[in-house]
Amino acid sequence: MIALTHLPKRPPVDITFTDLSYSVSEGRKRGYKTILKCISGKCKSGELTAIMGPSGAGKSTIMNILAGYKTSNLSGQVMINGKERNLRRFRKMSCYIMQDDCLSPHLTVKEAMMVSANLKLGKTVTLSEKKVVINEIIENLGLQTCIDINSSNLSGGQRKRLSIGLELVNNPPVMFFDEPTSGLDSSSCFQCLCLLKSLARGGRTIICTIHQPSARLFEMFDHLYMMAEGQCIYRGPVLGLVPFLSSMGLNCPSYHNPADYVMEVACGEHGDYVQKLVVAVNAGRCTKFATPDHRSSKIVSNDIAKEANGKNSSGDVISVPNGSVKPTTPTTPVTCTTSLLDSSENLSPTEKNGFSTTGLQQFTILLKRSMYMILMDKTLTRMRLVSHFVIGCLIGLIYYDIGQDAAKVTSNAGCLFFCVMFMMYTAMMPTILTFPLEMSVTVREHLNYWYSLKAYYMAKTLADIPFQVVMTLCYIIGVYFITSQPLDVTRFGMILLVTVLTALVSQSFGLLIGAAFNIEGGVFLGPISTIPMVLFSGFFTNLNDIPFYLRWLPYLSYLKYGFEACMIAIYGLDRPKLTCNIEYCHFKYPKKFLEQMSMKDDMVSYFIDVGVLGGLFIFLRVIAYFMLRIKLMQNR
Repeated sequence: MIALTHLPKRPPVDITFTDLSYSVSEGRKRGYKTILKCISGKCKSGELTAIMGPSGAGKSTIMNILAGYKTSNLSGQVMINGKERNLRRFRKMSCYIMQDDCLSPHLTVKEAMMVSANLKLGKTVTLSEKKVVINEIIENLGLQTCIDINSSNLSGGQRKRLSIGLELVNNPPVMFFDEPTSGLDSSSCFQCLCLLKSLARGGRTIICTIHQPSARLFEMFDHLYMMAEGQCIYRGPVLGLVPFLSSMGLNCPSYHNPADYVMEVACGEHGDYVQKLVVAVNAGRCTKFATPDHRSSKIVSNDIAKEANGKNSSGDVISVPNGSVKPTTPTTPVTCTTSLLDSSENLSPTEKNGFSTTGLQQFTILLKRSMYMILMDKTLTRMRLVSHFVIGCLIGLIYYDIGQDAAKVTSNAGCLFFCVMFMMYTAMMPTILTFPLEMSVTVREHLNYWYSLKAYYMAKTLADIPFQVVMTLCYIIGVYFITSQPLDVTRFGMILLVTVLTALVSQSFGLLIGAAFNIEGGVFLGPISTIPMVLFSGFFTNLNDIPFYLRWLPYLSYLKYGFEACMIAIYGLDRPKLTCNIEYCHFKYPKKFLEQMSMKDDMVSYFIDVGVLGGLFIFLRVIAYFMLRIKLMQNR
């Protein structure tokens, strides 16, 4: 048994909900479908509560409502310690651990815990104190042996424990778990439930959905909330389930798992008992089978309990069992009367008004993490670097030494257009593929109030820029010098600026698609959306030859601005006449070639193109931000 003596102190929380109903729209003609039908119940601190039911019974819905993630199309009341819930503050003092363990794959256990501590504890806690908290949690969760292992290489049980540890840093008094045993073997399931039991015995309110636990796991729960058809068919202690069913004429056979039996009843396999059970529950017949409050006989030896009873704290005792739950020593029971939402003595000033850290602190921490994760993503980062350099050299060899040849200006224009198009695809597609995966981590952290969406988005945007510059530089160096483009620092800088901006605009476009669609939709829509960009870029068709009713479309193509700026950088600015190794070269004077392409030879046109690309970058990033915000709101 190891005491967590450095966690922040929190008051215990009892959650009461009354007459909750929830509906979802099925379309204009079909109206609304009712998911929850006037259900009531209570989740007490110090108890491990299970929400069970068949698929479609509404257990995930009620979990999301209690966690504060669903607020629309909802009626009823949720109370915290007998007082109306302040949703914003409740969300800051609770956490939701999802079924899929959404973790940053390129961070080790220790690194992930440090990021969590920096964001959730803020600057008021010193680095040494944060390390003590992290080490205690890691030791309690049994993660000492994998402290330097990337989360992507952890086992299922280790990932689940790390997910819990990340949220345990600020000691939330309420913890929600969606199918915590999903995907785990029997041993890992038992250890996970033992951990949740220990967390509950620490005075926390632990609520989890679970589909069909084994008898061994089922008896570990203190309280059961059983659902069927959007209604409650049993609420009360687990030990009172079988007697209650017997009183209703449903006798669970000996040596039969009560969890399996009540699930069969909920599915109607033993007759139409659902409505009878609902009526009995609403009439209060479950209370006849209630057992004495376990909190009067079990340990609640922690800062929460002592804070509630006005006594000195002896530490929050949590253990990760290897085979069984260790017995605990009785102490004074918890009788919490402090309201989490109306009391301020347990909250720091930053927690009362916002996040534990300021926006600037969040931005700094997230920027460091984003850049570090890009560096640690050896597969994607190295692959992109190598591919940019190799393809750049290959294109340079294909168009070898044509930059000064007046007879090959059209081929050189093709080379420049390919450069712009290559930067478009290589920047957009990786973003479309990776951002939906990254979003799962963002959703978990943002909804658990680690940071604001603005801080995350600004950090991600700024972290992308230097790496995109490096990628572009690796490509342009090979192409520019092998193809014998003008050896002029100004022209090289102009080309580099345009290709970087084109890549950033394309990446922003990919970010927008990735935020709006899943991977399958993004992979299809991304390449398709580039076809109009390519067609109206000015390379395949002279802009003056486009029908008048379509001449507005090229102005929507960012490839048009990128290609035009590249052409001006290479053939504009009063470049001297080109070398002609044959009898006649029509485009010996570069300005004549620009006129043929319907392009102007002046710096004003170049800066207009650069300005439009910069504006598109900002515009698409802003649109992607609001799309991401809408996507996050849809999870509520």
